[in-house]
Amino acid sequence: MMLETQRQLEAIRRGTVTVLREEELRQKLEKSLSAGKPLRVKLGVDPTAPDIHLGHTVVLEKLRLFQDLGHQAVLIIGDYTAMVGDPSGTSKTRPQLTREKVLENAQTYLEQVDRILLLDRLEVVYNGEWFRSMTFEQVLRLAARLTVSRMLERDDFRKRYESESPIGLHELLYPLMQGYDSVRVRSDVELGGTDQTFNLLVGREMQKAEGMEPQVCITYPLLIGLDGVHKMSKSLGNTVGVRESAREMFGKLMSLADSMMRMYLELLTSLPESEVQALLSEGTHPREAKERLAREIVARYHGRAASEAEAEEFRRVFSRKELPQEMPEVVLEPGSLQDGRIWLVKLMHLAGHAASHSEARRLIEQGAVSVDGVALRDPQALIAPRTGAVLQVGKRRFARIRSVPLSGGTSP
Repeated sequence: MMLETQRQLEAIRRGTVTVLREEELRQKLEKSLSAGKPLRVKLGVDPTAPDIHLGHTVVLEKLRLFQDLGHQAVLIIGDYTAMVGDPSGTSKTRPQLTREKVLENAQTYLEQVDRILLLDRLEVVYNGEWFRSMTFEQVLRLAARLTVSRMLERDDFRKRYESESPIGLHELLYPLMQGYDSVRVRSDVELGGTDQTFNLLVGREMQKAEGMEPQVCITYPLLIGLDGVHKMSKSLGNTVGVRESAREMFGKLMSLADSMMRMYLELLTSLPESEVQALLSEGTHPREAKERLAREIVARYHGRAASEAEAEEFRRVFSRKELPQEMPEVVLEPGSLQDGRIWLVKLMHLAGHAASHSEARRLIEQGAVSVDGVALRDPQALIAPRTGAVLQVGKRRFARIRSVPLSGGTSP
């Protein structure tokens, strides 16, 4: 039993992880193995957006690890906490979502977690099950558990208070709500990002107040997004979504800055530490390391065959400077042409390679746009599209042009 306890501890501690309190975790594992009773491992998620990205998967993969070790995973869908909005790491009050929008996001969220978690060994609960029926008296009793001074120990609340930035009273309830979740599901362990440390510790305090054995808190670093500056967040547009195509996912990961490789290898792959060190050594070219990273992650969500196919396609297009074997087609109806020509900005928009005319102009001025390999730098350019010509925007976006001829005519 001691050997199995040590094996599980080592698996849990692998990589960059903080365990609060490790000795308590050891004791919980020993009791679990001795009694044959799995630990209840909690992860709370607020479905404030419908899509899961790689930043979310860091803790989801750790929850899966506990499942693989034989423990009970408890996923709390915060249909009530999401309406408050987690204030962790924010400099201003989050906009409040309607419950209908939260439930809509939750449904798509659950449809994606099966790529990571074992659904037949997953307990899913909504915290609205208990918060919806609470009386105001019960809310007051809950609020009496912590003081305002304790709340202001939080770095984000303290900074906002000192800078005289508004703090909504409902935001002060958020840590209490998350902590009360731990009481209701009787969690032995709670997982979260490092920004959740305060909230997880409140869970310990709430459990102690209820006469329960407090949970162990395990936190993991926040994954930095593709911009290399901020944590991965859909609102910042720096994400890699788990539902993105294998091609888009592979290309985005190959664009990572060299300085971010260690974090991504450690947090997103299960490669042995010795292999991670070898990939980061001076003897390994950064492109080779990125390709290995991209192959591992794409294989996780799309399968090994798709991963190898995208690796070969990337080499063909970016190393050998060949065109992709497959690319989307932009069909130009006669009505979209004027005297047989089309505004380059409009062509980019029709191809879906620019969200707006201003973005298209910016890309053209930066020299990121070409047709058949010829760079075009004039945002006012009008081009005569040839069927089969290739529009390229940046390094990864391609579209083949097809012009529909006028009835009885020929294509330009």
